[in-house]
Amino acid sequence: MSGTFGGIELGKRSLMAHTQQITTAGHNISNKDVEGFSRQRVSVKTFDPLDRPDLSRAETPGQIGQGTIVESVNRVRDEMLDQRIVAQQNQESYWETRSKYYTMLEQIYNEPDDVSIRSTMDKFWTSWQELSLHPESQAAREAVVSRGQSLVNSIRNRDLSLTGVGNLLNSDIEANVEQLNNYANQIAELNGEIVRSRGLGDNPNDLLDRRDLLVDKLSKIANITTDQRDNDEFMVHLDGHILVQGGVARNFEVVAQTDNNGYSKVVWADTKEKVSVTGGSLGALIELRDVDVRNEIQSLNTMTMNFADLVNDVHRNAVGANNVTGLDFFVQQPFVENTLGNYDRDGDGVEDHSYIFRFTGTNALKPQEQIGIEGSMTFSAPSGLVQVAYHPTDTVEDVINRINDSNTEVKAYLDRNNSLVLKATTAQAMENPDFVIRHVEDSGHFLVGYAGILNASGEQGAYDFAQANAVNALNQNAQFAVSPVENPSTYIAINEQITKDVLSVAAAYADHTGTAANGDARAAVEIASIRNTKVMIGRQRTFDDYFADSVTHVGLMGEQAETNMLSQNAIMDDLRGLRESISGVNLDEELADIMKFQHGYNAAAKFVTVIDQMLDTVINRLGV
Repeated sequence: MSGTFGGIELGKRSLMAHTQQITTAGHNISNKDVEGFSRQRVSVKTFDPLDRPDLSRAETPGQIGQGTIVESVNRVRDEMLDQRIVAQQNQESYWETRSKYYTMLEQIYNEPDDVSIRSTMDKFWTSWQELSLHPESQAAREAVVSRGQSLVNSIRNRDLSLTGVGNLLNSDIEANVEQLNNYANQIAELNGEIVRSRGLGDNPNDLLDRRDLLVDKLSKIANITTDQRDNDEFMVHLDGHILVQGGVARNFEVVAQTDNNGYSKVVWADTKEKVSVTGGSLGALIELRDVDVRNEIQSLNTMTMNFADLVNDVHRNAVGANNVTGLDFFVQQPFVENTLGNYDRDGDGVEDHSYIFRFTGTNALKPQEQIGIEGSMTFSAPSGLVQVAYHPTDTVEDVINRINDSNTEVKAYLDRNNSLVLKATTAQAMENPDFVIRHVEDSGHFLVGYAGILNASGEQGAYDFAQANAVNALNQNAQFAVSPVENPSTYIAINEQITKDVLSVAAAYADHTGTAANGDARAAVEIASIRNTKVMIGRQRTFDDYFADSVTHVGLMGEQAETNMLSQNAIMDDLRGLRESISGVNLDEELADIMKFQHGYNAAAKFVTVIDQMLDTVINRLGV
């Protein structure tokens, strides 16, 4: 049965419960502006009654209650909503990062008209047209050199700007990796504290809030997912790999690469395997650096390389006003000094590869002539090899277009002599070198007897760069050019011999005497016509196509990034607003709760006072 002082104990429990509720409300108010804080609520229950069926009890109907007790203090949180936010948040950060950097790229391409590559190249072609009208004029030659120098400067400036964005991306990647490691380590440390706290029977609300905040920040960097095991082991996963497991965190590491401008590769610190990050700011930064900016630099290099090669091909076969011939107009730096393109790729002292940029066939072809033969050509592709078939009813132009429309890293066109030219493009895979023809094969005779590029058909007659002296597979009269040093847009320049003597600018072809005839301007006309000739600059067929495509591509990608960013912002605003309505602190609500708990506390205090007065009557006054 209830003891004499049972009422005092009952009142005391009520006072303690209301005190805890008031304290918790005050805790909520004081942490309202703390990032990641979730409001907390006190859960109370009735204290165990005195009379229970399993104990001896008085012959009294019902049970004698003993008041209330605090069961737990819980944070108000929707775990399913939290998981959705973590899963979605990386996309918001991903598109925000892409939008920011594409704004930078758009600024690079939005050059003033008078200094842009497009305008300076137009002036360069115009200067050759003027020279074709006045082939004996020194002033026209000075204009060619001057405008050529302006074009070179524009190309170098764009390359410098793109490289600067790449360097900035690389720095941001390294900073993101350091931040990710820091968050992962903090989460692992908190996991240990949370487990220890729960092992003592506590409910570590503030520690859980701190961990959830770190998980939120981590989800902005990478596309992570979380998992809570039955044994209270909290885990963070990244692309199927464990990033954090309980109190153990795996870290990332940045390792410099030699095949990507020295930029850092992100690897797992323990296994050294490459990390795959497809979301978050880190995923966006890696993709921007290794795909977007790299493609823009490669596109500029492709244009520069083809432009210089085409102008040089005409100029070195033409004659200047001083009767000098054999000069390249633009400086080209071959990747290897070996005239056959042989190169020691693995660094063991033995030449084991051939680095060749261009093949030119021996036979003059007619674009609209049906070839009358059948077979299949095999070329190197971004991954593996690609076959391009040809049929007897195909014209030469049909076959060339089919090569160029296929997913190969070799492009074809007819030069000024109508000879078939095969050129290497930049390589999509980082492990493959740029401007290197890696494989050419023909099961029939189009590239063999018809075009005069290969010596023999079939696999035994194939050209493959993975060997020294690979050019032995070419027709003995076929011409070839050694691959240039990577990133020609960084070093393109006008031949010093031409800048010192502008009369070396060639406008004519030599006659039977080896000199230029008066008024001959055939070379100048041919160089000027390159502007609108189909010369296959990567996937673009003319230089005008290249400029139109490059500007349009950057603009569309920037528009896509901004549109997706705004869409993700709207989604995340709704999710964050929903979480705030559930877990956020409302001052009016907390103030109302404090007033309610205060009234309860006052009532409990009055109850204790009444019990005290009753006991005073029993103890001090009864029987007096």
